[in-house]
Amino acid sequence: MKSNPSRRIAIVGAGQSGLPLALALQARGDEVTLLSNRSAAQIRAGRVMSSQCMFDAALQIERDHQLDWWARDCPPVQGIGLCVPSPDPAAPAGTRLIDWAAPLHKPAQAVDQRLKMPAWMEAFEQRGGRLVLQEAGIAELEELAASHELLVLAAGKGEIVNQLFARDAEKSCYDAPQRALALTYVQGMRPREPFSRVCFNLIPGVGEYFVFPALTLNGACEIMVFEGIPGGPMDCWADVKTPQQHLGRSLEILQRYLPWEAERCRDVRLSDELGTLAGRFAPTVRRPVGRLPSGRLVLGMGDAVVVNDPITGQGSNNATKAFQVYFEAICARGEHAFDAAWMQATFDQSWAYAKDVVRWTNMLLAPPPEHILQLLGAAGQCPSLASLIANNFDHPPAFFPWWGDAQECQRLVARHLQGQAA
Repeated sequence: MKSNPSRRIAIVGAGQSGLPLALALQARGDEVTLLSNRSAAQIRAGRVMSSQCMFDAALQIERDHQLDWWARDCPPVQGIGLCVPSPDPAAPAGTRLIDWAAPLHKPAQAVDQRLKMPAWMEAFEQRGGRLVLQEAGIAELEELAASHELLVLAAGKGEIVNQLFARDAEKSCYDAPQRALALTYVQGMRPREPFSRVCFNLIPGVGEYFVFPALTLNGACEIMVFEGIPGGPMDCWADVKTPQQHLGRSLEILQRYLPWEAERCRDVRLSDELGTLAGRFAPTVRRPVGRLPSGRLVLGMGDAVVVNDPITGQGSNNATKAFQVYFEAICARGEHAFDAAWMQATFDQSWAYAKDVVRWTNMLLAPPPEHILQLLGAAGQCPSLASLIANNFDHPPAFFPWWGDAQECQRLVARHLQGQAA
């Protein structure tokens, strides 16, 4: 006999937070309606949506809910590496100011959402879930809110998000995009040795480039992510009209700034004609409780209320960890109503983790302070320090207080260097 009563719950958004929540609630016996603006077939046949490198803690949540279906086929991401090219124009081409890599304690993985979301959607329907293919406007949300005990909005884009969830100025330090973003899914790239990794490259005054192995529609690939400072030389995608032009522009950037990365790309080809993406958005945190014209409530989750720049690779991780918090809060609610106070408390519990992820990500969008440059340089001389930085990607709150405090950071570096000398 179930200890929890069955609840009627509607979820809008079939993404990295909404779909797992729908499946987990369905598995515990709730009556779940899931609203998506695209079918599984349309998502599978569509354009890439994100870069989605997930670290072990988020993957463990998927494993706990029996939702990690790609571990056998997905090439592992075994480590993190960092390179900073020399800013000295007189230095020989390819000179690196910083260059280190460290293994992850447990591998990460990146699965193309065109594989993942359709599979989850089809499983939800096969298990008896009600999947509605429809754009969600105010009228549709009113109908769902009237016929369900809880309405969760987990779709991060569209005017409906702006209407329902006000920007939280205290939690959002930027009001404009901080990077011109582009993704390029490729095959034929030479792998990193001796272990696969997310290769981060920080180009002073220009932006960032990182690349890592992944699984896409037709097998293993590498995802190239470009983050150009607006108005700078890597903000260069507006005139690109075709997939091949997008690939060409990607390679031009590497040849100009990162010759060691260009060398890996001599034989690359696009994974598919829809394996490219370009755009920009402002990192934003929103208030999580929305009120419809009728007075009924909507709870925001995932990208609907916390949108991070992808520079730290935390988007899918944040969404998964938010789903787990929301799921546990729903389970703990028992028979009680899902009122505004409960909604705010549920978000606050999720924010207790996410706030440090947002803080760390936003700090990386600004020019690095001197103590961070010293930290990253010292990691090249000290494997334990490199390992600490690499493995904190799995749990970014562990970067604090020392990432934001120069004295704490200097003490941390000194401890690691002393430990190495001992």
